Amino acid sequence: MNLDRVQGALEALLFVATEPVPVDKLSRVLGVSEAVVREALRRLVEECRAERRGLEPVEAGGGWQLVTKADYARAVEQLVQPRRQGLSQAALETLAIIAYRQPVTRAEIDAVRGVQSEAAVRTLLERGLIREVGRKEAPGRPILYGTTPLFLQQFGLRDLTELPPPEQFRAAAAGGDRPDRAGSAPGESSPVTGGAGAAEGQGPGDSVRASGEAGAGEPAPRLNAPGGSEASPAAGGSAGRTNSHPPFPARSGVAGRA
Repeated sequence: MNLDRVQGALEALLFVATEPVPVDKLSRVLGVSEAVVREALRRLVEECRAERRGLEPVEAGGGWQLVTKADYARAVEQLVQPRRQGLSQAALETLAIIAYRQPVTRAEIDAVRGVQSEAAVRTLLERGLIREVGRKEAPGRPILYGTTPLFLQQFGLRDLTELPPPEQFRAAAAGGDRPDRAGSAPGESSPVTGGAGAAEGQGPGDSVRASGEAGAGEPAPRLNAPGGSEASPAAGGSAGRTNSHPPFPARSGVAGRA
């Protein structure tokens, strides 16, 4: 199979895929080497950068996926009208702590936030953004939590090394501002939070600061979807573009169809 045929086959496979596909799997399906797959992906990315193209391949969550371009997100949303389910500030803070400190127990999360996080952890488990990864060798053997591949996909990350360095959060806390990902103005609220208090994942205990609890004075890291976009599993798309609306996987929307 020549490179042109491989490129066309890759575009077709990524179009029908419902989740990111790893390079090694694409290599097995097409019967070519991973080097050939990567070269064909490079060419496909270059071609899709043209302004006239509505789709683009992106690498996130350990694989490749074909998504609608952020430039056309509003038009796509007008057609498919997805139901948004934003994360509360409590859930977003909890997710950030797990992402940076995993594996971590709920008690350790509570100590950093200074509030109970049971409701937020339950919401994140239901969304598939975190998972139980084991038990800590401590009295009671508490559950350890970590992030999932879906977390990487939703936030447009190849792996955890692409998370903003913690130093950004310390500097922001010292300066009285929060760090923002590219595309978000300083101090701008992200739709991913879904509003304070009322959004899903906000439990009664999450709104009251615990007193005298270890770590209560430590600022929790803030994790915003890149570009200020909403990380919404219900929308079927991954955040991570420089637009206020996340792109949609080609298979779950109508982009690219005749």
